[in-house]
Amino acid sequence: VQLQASGGGVVQPGGSLRLSCAASTFSLDYYSIGWFRQAPGKEREAVSCISSADGSTTYADSVKGRFTISRDNAKNTLYLQMNSLTPEDTAVYSCYAADSDLFWGQGTLVTVSS
Repeated sequence: VQLQASGGGVVQPGGSLRLSCAASTFSLDYYSIGWFRQAPGKEREAVSCISSADGSTTYADSVKGRFTISRDNAKNTLYLQMNSLTPEDTAVYSCYAADSDLFWGQGTLVTVSS
């Protein structure tokens, strides 16, 4: 099981980024998938996820209305569109896929700074 995250970078406050998480060797269709983030010196935080049961999405309160999670089954890829970024969004973002097991992708660093 391999998950490859990408799309991180440096962006100014108010800017946008789109993170991608591509799965290889397995299909994301049957997994709950999502994103966590961990800022320097802080606990890891669940950002957003898509349920395998019904496709419903959930968001942390801190990102609601600004972030959008989505998936492209044809590309076997998970996305996180992040808008109106603030310095508080600076973190390493990691994707995951979960069924009875939990699989992690490597993190991608997002830095929001002027």
